[in-house]
Amino acid sequence: MTSDKPSLPPSPDAVNDPAAEPLFRALITPHRSLGQSAFRLVMTLMCVATFVSSVPFMLAGAWPVAGFFGLDLLAIYLAFRVNFSRARSFEEVVLSRIELLLRKVGHRGDRREWRFNPAWTRLERVCDEDFGLQRLTVVSRGESVSVGNVLSADEKADFADAFSAALATAKRG
Repeated sequence: MTSDKPSLPPSPDAVNDPAAEPLFRALITPHRSLGQSAFRLVMTLMCVATFVSSVPFMLAGAWPVAGFFGLDLLAIYLAFRVNFSRARSFEEVVLSRIELLLRKVGHRGDRREWRFNPAWTRLERVCDEDFGLQRLTVVSRGESVSVGNVLSADEKADFADAFSAALATAKRG
């Protein structure tokens, strides 16, 4: 749930106010199991496999087949690039005694932000008996914001437990 993505520094007023100190902070990023070096290795192996597979067709005179192999390789490359682009998105959740800040930043840099009073905020959970925790929603005065959609069911449960405990602490004052 944590990452080294930058977040905005607290305002000078918030640094001096003990009520504004974060009780809970989470940075939620999409999981990506393939890094850049592994991507290069996979693409290199795919290029070699495509070349080796297309040589017999070219020798048999069916050269258009090699072009279709190349299109498949291009499609795989583009799919990986889109995947890596989407990995730049993240959600930031910061809870203090006086404010809950939810910030969602998309892969294109578009930013959406919600601020709630913790005293009027609750976390709703949608569970499935077969698949576990499916959705988390922060609700405050009729407004709801889904949070942690990129997390697995177990990660959502861990996040929900930690966030609920911090929210209860914030409500106690």
